[in-house]
Amino acid sequence: MEQHKVIRSAFTVGGFTLMSRFLGLARDMLTAAAFGTSGAMSAFVVAFRIPNMFRALFGEGALSSAFVPIYTATRQQEGDNAAWHFTRKVGTLLGAALLLIVCALTGLTFLLQLAPERLGHDAQVLPLMRIMLPYMLFICLTALSQGVLNSHLRFALPAFTPCLLNLTWIAFVLFVCPLLGATPEERIYGVALGILVAGLVQLGAQWPAMWRLGWRPGLTWDLRDARVLRFLKLMAPVALGQSVSQLNMTINSFMALFATPWAASTMYFAERLLYFPQGILATAMSTVLLPVLSRHAAEGQHDRVRETINHSLRILLFIMVPAAVGLFVLARPITEALLGWRAFDAASVDHATQVLQVYAPGLFFFGLAKVFVPAFYAQHDTRTPFRNGLIAVGLNFSLNLICTLTLAPEWKAMSLAAAAVLAEAFNGLTLGWQLRRRLGPYGGRAIWQGALRSLAAAAAMGAAVWLGHPALTTVLARAGLHGKLLQFGALIPVLALGIALYLLLAWCLRCPELGHVRDALATRRRRQAGAGGRVTSGED
Repeated sequence: MEQHKVIRSAFTVGGFTLMSRFLGLARDMLTAAAFGTSGAMSAFVVAFRIPNMFRALFGEGALSSAFVPIYTATRQQEGDNAAWHFTRKVGTLLGAALLLIVCALTGLTFLLQLAPERLGHDAQVLPLMRIMLPYMLFICLTALSQGVLNSHLRFALPAFTPCLLNLTWIAFVLFVCPLLGATPEERIYGVALGILVAGLVQLGAQWPAMWRLGWRPGLTWDLRDARVLRFLKLMAPVALGQSVSQLNMTINSFMALFATPWAASTMYFAERLLYFPQGILATAMSTVLLPVLSRHAAEGQHDRVRETINHSLRILLFIMVPAAVGLFVLARPITEALLGWRAFDAASVDHATQVLQVYAPGLFFFGLAKVFVPAFYAQHDTRTPFRNGLIAVGLNFSLNLICTLTLAPEWKAMSLAAAAVLAEAFNGLTLGWQLRRRLGPYGGRAIWQGALRSLAAAAAMGAAVWLGHPALTTVLARAGLHGKLLQFGALIPVLALGIALYLLLAWCLRCPELGHVRDALATRRRRQAGAGGRVTSGED
């Protein structure tokens, strides 16, 4: 039953995350059409990395991982009033610290603006960054609210919140950017303004749900509280351990400034396509696992921790292995159909396809830390992920430096992507090995058997779609389809065929993960029917 609850909750979060990914896909299609891989788009990508990195460092990942176990323990031991008091203390401290960081970084951008000749064509990064820096204050306070809601096993609203960013972004690209000028360099400021507004919208959306749970706004400053001090002690190492991917991508974007004007934006769009399948389950699994593993660890049930990790890894493999194969094989058709129009020309499609094919094999590795890191944090161990993250970031930076100094500009974007994949593989595999040493075996044989079955089914699926896509394209072209109708007309049936073939092969190979997913979804439907078609329990 515990396994089914984890999967059901993960699919609840994954469903809203999937909605956010579709909205994000629409937003990226519109942004690509408007700006392509221009220098203005690359400047925006690099400028956005800074507030987005702080969001990852001090927001969603680090804050939730440090806050949720303490908040949960406080509720269980001292009651709701003490938990809300602790929340106000953390919110006051977090808001004050982030406000100081925003002011300091804004001042730094003005100082750097005094020497624009040293920045060259990348000087636009600084004014764009100034507009978006306050976003990290709003989104980190949003993350605190989401941590509270997740602690109460309310996963739906926090999972829906990223949709608000995408909807706001889309609105500004469509209606605000055209009012700001005729060139990409002028219109890109509209996207930056959209980011700022989206931060306010996301924060405001959390407050009604918090109010219903018993939260009341207020400022409380108390650095002597033992729980606050423990939160700060956990927060610092958690910030890096939970945010290795964001740090590596930020480093890669800045290194891409020394490559070509299109490198940073090309890597951004390739990452967005990569994160689409990853967000369906990996991010959702991480969100759900932290409170579940925290409860098992607090009760000393290490066997339940091992069982949950085993189950989560097998489900992750079952979904991510075929996603990686399909993304590699269909990288060009996917990029061309989704992004290849207007400003995103044929050269942009070529560059993005190459980078995406480098990223695709690492799709599973990007998800490993989403399972292992919460297991360490549930045991109040932040040092191990911190050390691993520090080494992974150093490895990524070293590889980036070698690639930047030795390779030709046209190869640098691909090499930077490869460095990120290698760093993520090192981080995830090392964390898994260290967790096994601590907790004991968590069913490695079943995991490897599941991985081999998934890989065999995915390989056959990959061969089928690799042969099927050009054949279907030829047939549809002879039937008179062309342009986007031809691209989507060939891509969508092939994707559907690939998914159906993979599920059929998984059934033939008797993959138990297929049954786990089916049983969890069937249990969810029965519960919905029993509640009159309405899900009422907290974990959903």
